[in-house]
Amino acid sequence: MKSYLTLIVLFIFLAVGCAHSPTSIVLPQARSFPQPVLLASSSNKIPVKSSRKPVDAIDDEYKDDQNLDYANDTFKEERVEIADPLEPFNRAMHQFNDKLYFWALKPFAQGYNTVVPEPARISVKNFFSNLGFPARFLNCLLQTDFGGASTEFSRFAINTVWGVGGLLDPSAGKELDLQKQDTDLGQTLGVYGVGHGFYIVWPVYGPSSPRDTVTIGGDCFLYPPSYIEPWYVNRGVWAYEKINYVSLRIGDYESLIGAAIDPYVSIRDAYIQYRLKDVKARKEKSLLFKDGNVSLPPADQSLPK
Repeated sequence: MKSYLTLIVLFIFLAVGCAHSPTSIVLPQARSFPQPVLLASSSNKIPVKSSRKPVDAIDDEYKDDQNLDYANDTFKEERVEIADPLEPFNRAMHQFNDKLYFWALKPFAQGYNTVVPEPARISVKNFFSNLGFPARFLNCLLQTDFGGASTEFSRFAINTVWGVGGLLDPSAGKELDLQKQDTDLGQTLGVYGVGHGFYIVWPVYGPSSPRDTVTIGGDCFLYPPSYIEPWYVNRGVWAYEKINYVSLRIGDYESLIGAAIDPYVSIRDAYIQYRLKDVKARKEKSLLFKDGNVSLPPADQSLPK
């Protein structure tokens, strides 16, 4: 009998002991923090605020993360989508321009690099940039950016006289600090509220839109080399300018498409965001929008879906 009692007591002891011991390992819930997301289809790192919310309790090792302001302007970057009804045509033109770059333009530019030293190529770029003064000056006036127009006029005068016809850029030095106003007719229309319209890729010229296509015509009309005769000399000068420009930027295009899942979408998104940023910058300099004097529809808000 005693042996039975001993067995019963031993059984109860073991049962109670097993009930209080862990039968499985439960992992703590993973911490959820807002994570910046890099959009693969953009040329810039555009952090996007995640919809996941942080947990209430955060360990000491994660307290440093609280110094990150996920509600600042960086994470509120406006993103605009543009209609692309011509996508089959655009993709074909994108492939054409891509092959043109890798099979012709880049090899010519690389050969040009080996023959012409970089300081000389920079001087050539300065010369052609100086010839673009009329278009930049006129667009600054149309945008009522009279400060920019004054800067452009001063740059042109100084660089033409003291810059040996524009080969040098003394106006951009520390003493004067007169920077080129990168503006065009497409930006001017954007300042006045004209949206992009739909996306289009032109052969040779690349990404554009109905609004920005106007810039191509405007540049030709206001660009002095456009009036060189005969026409094939004009086209030769244009091609030389592009080759010289690419020789100073080899690798930029490769970096843009290198990590992209779809290079076509990457270039399209980068172009739209770039133009949107330019128009916003020009609006901030326009006197039309100072002190709320004029209320115009914001550009790129009437894009077709």
